[in-house]
Amino acid sequence: MHGKIIALLAALAFGSATAAPAADTLQSLVDASVRPLMAEYDIAGMAVALSHNGQAHYFNYGVARRDDPQAVTRDTLFEIGSLSKPLTATLAGLAQANGKLNLSDSAGQHWPELRGSPLENASLLNLGTYTAGGLPLQFPDNVTDPASMLAYYRQWQPEYAAGNHRRYSNPSIGLLGYLTARSMGQPFPTLMEGTLFPALDMPHSYIQVPAAQMPRYAYGYSKDNQPLRVSPGMLDAEAYGVKTNAKDMLRFVQANLSPSGLGPELQRAIATTQTGFYRIGDMTQSLGWERYPYPISLERLQAGNSPAMVLEAQKASRLATPKFEPGSSLFNKTGSTGGFGAYVVFVPSQQLGLVMLANKNYPNSARIKAAYTILAALDQRTQGTSTP
Repeated sequence: MHGKIIALLAALAFGSATAAPAADTLQSLVDASVRPLMAEYDIAGMAVALSHNGQAHYFNYGVARRDDPQAVTRDTLFEIGSLSKPLTATLAGLAQANGKLNLSDSAGQHWPELRGSPLENASLLNLGTYTAGGLPLQFPDNVTDPASMLAYYRQWQPEYAAGNHRRYSNPSIGLLGYLTARSMGQPFPTLMEGTLFPALDMPHSYIQVPAAQMPRYAYGYSKDNQPLRVSPGMLDAEAYGVKTNAKDMLRFVQANLSPSGLGPELQRAIATTQTGFYRIGDMTQSLGWERYPYPISLERLQAGNSPAMVLEAQKASRLATPKFEPGSSLFNKTGSTGGFGAYVVFVPSQQLGLVMLANKNYPNSARIKAAYTILAALDQRTQGTSTP
């Protein structure tokens, strides 16, 4: 595979640096990264979407379910897990742009029942950047309804002062989504499906897949290839509940690459999600997205998406001035459920973005390597930072 990719890099580099690669060359490039990946991790199906200089390209592989020969298409619905978080963050940014909340607001301002608890004074920004004091990755098993969720938040005790550490957490950003919905006066799923998705031109994205769309909903597969879909949980919609297709997700990426065609409130919302607030090693935590200086090596990007970054608290440094620097940045986010694995990465300065959706949960490092190889071929500036 290495030799084939080197040959493709040479083909892409030949000629004008601004010329669009031929469709068959792009197909060969993506095939060379994705087909070995699917074979190594026994992935039934993948949908890959690429935006290059404003042009959309789609590459589909395998089947949506193993017991049915229905091929994956750009319209196949996948669970995207934590890739839902940048969408939740965008809704929060939209609420701020519309004057419904401010990210500096405290949680207690938007949910009076939190007053008197340690979370009362945590800011919405702390919740959205996982810096509220060490909320865990998941809720405990006994948190099963709104009453037990409130009881959990009221009795939770922080391990760190707010803003000192980042600990990746569904209860943290999930609470941001919940409080955003309260501020906007509608249920979170209604706001996503009725407000945000239409504004982003994502007509086939859902929190709850409607009956008419169920035939397009892929099955995910466990390590032993048992079919499964995501189970309900508290704040699942807010933290990991979006089901979507490659076409819609690429539209979201393109909105982040070139937001000028959107309404002014949505432009401000996207700028908010791309703004860096906390530095954690090489990574800057934005709102939903994770940002890196660009160009960046493959190894550094993999390290920023390592299990340690997901499972362990990391020392965080608040930027004295939040920085909106899309021109020198790479943004990315992984997402997984029990049976699905997703990855999005985009580079505004190069007008490059990539979506990878799979109906199997496979290692983040493998997703990032495949994506990096494709992006490196399309932007020769990365060639000095790592060898694909």
